[in-house]
Amino acid sequence: MSWERNAEGFDVAELSILELGRVREGFTRADALNEARRLAQHAEAWGYKRLWVAEHHNMKAVTTAATSLVVSHIAAGTKTLRVGAGGIMLPNHAPYIIAEQFGTLEALYPGRIDLGLGRAPGTDQMTLRALRRDPTSADRFPQDVLELQAFLGPVEPGQKIEAVPGSNSNVPLWILGSSLFGAQVAAAYGLPYGFASHFAPQALDDALATYRANFQPSDQQKTPYALIGVNIIAAETNEEAKFLATSQQMSFANLVRGDRKLTQPPIDDIDTYWTPEEKLRASHMLNFSIIGDRDTVKRGVDALLARTNADELMIVSDMYDPDKRLRSFEIISEVLKG
Repeated sequence: MSWERNAEGFDVAELSILELGRVREGFTRADALNEARRLAQHAEAWGYKRLWVAEHHNMKAVTTAATSLVVSHIAAGTKTLRVGAGGIMLPNHAPYIIAEQFGTLEALYPGRIDLGLGRAPGTDQMTLRALRRDPTSADRFPQDVLELQAFLGPVEPGQKIEAVPGSNSNVPLWILGSSLFGAQVAAAYGLPYGFASHFAPQALDDALATYRANFQPSDQQKTPYALIGVNIIAAETNEEAKFLATSQQMSFANLVRGDRKLTQPPIDDIDTYWTPEEKLRASHMLNFSIIGDRDTVKRGVDALLARTNADELMIVSDMYDPDKRLRSFEIISEVLKG
């Protein structure tokens, strides 16, 4: 386990952040990208280990589609925080192009770049066609991971194609997923594994068990290392946290409806917004959510770590007010890091 002791003597996993650069109602896309950079600067001071951005396409509220550019924007505003992709949807890209992009990032920000890889498209079927994505490319994901790893590694004798920058950079790779498939790939290749339990929690326990039971040591990773996503919204009181959480709950209700709205301001009663069926479906996706004050956050995280033995928590704290969001991450750090 990669746990440490906080000031109160409690064991705590490493803490990291997942950032989608969400556009808020009444604000601009540039605002969202700059707020992401501002968050990273604070997170660095608060002891978070890494901040990742995720590749999504054709979503009005998400500004991280050009993932490598957003990684660079955030890394340029920080000094020690690890920054990376959580993740690049590899079937959308030629491995060689990703090797060049992340090799460039590693050259610019040495020792601070992570490359998480997923096989989902990160979008809808119509946008897949706009991406010129081969519908069968996801089937080649394991082979594409190895090809990418080779381009990021040392140049072999007789090698005709080199990623420049990229070769010899050895950018750390992660396998991301929400099913047993990603767990099996991560275990077979000896790579760290991230599970998307912040929106698809159903297979978490089985995926972690599969990964740990089948892990094969590699040059990059000698022992299993598991990161899990969790929604945490922290505030001074439980009541305030529940109020702030309604923005994320509305976003998931909109997702169920197929209505891609910008992030909306919180409301007093979420049950006036969603139907019982929408509540059930959204709550199922948001099952791994901890919403409340310091004590509530501490109890929730303790229970989650006891259940999963995760080495690292990647936290989503999705809300409308950027200052309240910063305060949420600060409280989380205060509670869990001391």
